[in-house]
Amino acid sequence: MCGIIGITTGSGPEAGDQSVLDVLVEGLARLEYRGYDSAGLAMVGPLAADGMWRVRAANGTRSLDDLIKGTKDAPGHPSAGIGHTRWATHGRPNEGNAHPHADCTGNLALVHNGIIENHLELSDRLIDDGHHFESETDTEVLAHLVESHLAARPDDRLAGAVRLALGEVRGAFSIAVVHASDPDVIVAARRVSPLIMGVSDGAAFLASDIPAILGLTHDFFILDDDQVAELRPGSISVTTLDGDPVEPDPLHVEWDLDAARKDGFDDFMAKEMHEQPKAVADTLLDRLLPDGTLVLDEVHLTNEEFRSITKVFVVACGSSYHAGLMAKYAIEHWARLPVEIDIASEFRYRNPVVDGNTLVIGVSQSGETVDTSQAVREAKALGAKVLVISNVVDSSMARDADAVLYTRAGPEIGVAATKTHLAQIIALEILALYLAQVRETLSPAEARGLLDAMGALPDKVAEAMERGDAVHAVAERYRTSPSFLFLGRHVGYPVALEGALKLKEISYLRAEGFPAGELKHGPIALVEPGTVVVGVATRTPVWEKMIANIAEVKSRGASVVLVANDGDVETARHADDVLWVPATEHLFAPVIDVVPLQMFAHSMARLHGLDVDRPRNLAKTVTVE
Repeated sequence: MCGIIGITTGSGPEAGDQSVLDVLVEGLARLEYRGYDSAGLAMVGPLAADGMWRVRAANGTRSLDDLIKGTKDAPGHPSAGIGHTRWATHGRPNEGNAHPHADCTGNLALVHNGIIENHLELSDRLIDDGHHFESETDTEVLAHLVESHLAARPDDRLAGAVRLALGEVRGAFSIAVVHASDPDVIVAARRVSPLIMGVSDGAAFLASDIPAILGLTHDFFILDDDQVAELRPGSISVTTLDGDPVEPDPLHVEWDLDAARKDGFDDFMAKEMHEQPKAVADTLLDRLLPDGTLVLDEVHLTNEEFRSITKVFVVACGSSYHAGLMAKYAIEHWARLPVEIDIASEFRYRNPVVDGNTLVIGVSQSGETVDTSQAVREAKALGAKVLVISNVVDSSMARDADAVLYTRAGPEIGVAATKTHLAQIIALEILALYLAQVRETLSPAEARGLLDAMGALPDKVAEAMERGDAVHAVAERYRTSPSFLFLGRHVGYPVALEGALKLKEISYLRAEGFPAGELKHGPIALVEPGTVVVGVATRTPVWEKMIANIAEVKSRGASVVLVANDGDVETARHADDVLWVPATEHLFAPVIDVVPLQMFAHSMARLHGLDVDRPRNLAKTVTVE
């Protein structure tokens, strides 16, 4: 989940008008959503008096500010540098555990995202060999392991020592290493954890995510598992762990730098919520061929293979998991296929029953979420067909898949998923229609009619977004409430789960989502006067049952806030406050109904004076198990 940035310019021109230090600091600022327990950077170059210069800071969400203050004494014109923003796994979030980590000589610095599973046995051996450790992290073992291989083979280059070190490592990693003895070079490698690279005239870059190096280059490349890259000014060379040269895969990036900026909004979450109509519209764009046939983005499966499917699994985490829950209703209703939904981190550890007639759908905004990535790899190893929903073209998951459907939401910086969540729901419903059409459970005309109806959703989402002031007024009335229950039935249930997740992750308030019918099986014991119940009560086939469940909590003294369709006075009679939304076909309703719950959570967080873009203990992309 940590963020990594690196740049080498050598002694030649700097990266545009920016110095190595400027690029590192700006890149870390763009990567803060990946973790902000601490931050640090290291630089090498002819003017670094002690060979390698390093500064670190650990002050929670103020780590980067403190780091910038610490760079006032940085050496002028370094030739290369690496930076890191940390989400703590091994070791407390303090300066001693902050990256970059150094070796015993003080000439080598290393940053790492991931987990080294055999770090204890490696560190025991290195300590026996005389190495001294200064941190509690698993990462530091990598710095000393590379150092030991350099010492054993002093004529070897840094890349060779990194290859030998990684041959001894078990676990997931993306790393970047610099050494004072070769100050123009950065060596990078990855296994599972993502790493991208870029090159321009006179400079080369690396990062754990695209926004960090947007605007610095138009030529991006992907580093695959167990590959090692040597970055020099203006060039990149890649080998396997055995040293065999390989050509890095190019990465197609459509985003621009403006997409990664706030554009006048107070925070990224607000900006990205307002981008939701466009994200939905773009994900719907060009999905029909002239003959009325639906199309995905990349498909390496035949219609016969799709027709042979007898069972579907959806594997995902967090908001993506909630999108998958919504998809279950659509796929089963339209394509008449049984669907199981699995938390990705549980899927591969329960010996799932899949075969060649199983379709496993992996849903991940980044396409790099380690739990989901490993789940789809497990599924493919068991013979299943794999389809991926991703927001990043050529992500690791997309490259491993038999078919891909991209959510065209653009970069999402806020940790709490908003526009990517809506785009995922849309993509999964497109997939449901695609499966139905291929399996002939819906005619092309029926599928086209439903897709046409989906075409009205961007305007309906925009209309829901225009009601932010009304949502904020409701939030103000409940700003002192300590806990919330979110209820829904049918497609409203995953909306309730998503609403509860949004509130708890950015407001730190106790919020739980339940199927409304489960109330009487336990959760209703939590209801007492003053309890706030938020219900998703738009018109679905189970609306009457939902209203009956609301009556149960109302009679026990709960304050009730309902999401209801415009003009539905009958629903409003059961509520203390209403969050109004435009009506739509009930299987499309989650796309609209979740919008006021996003805004409600955003308002509650702001009313409590919290940073909505940087919720405590969370990071945008989870790249460790």
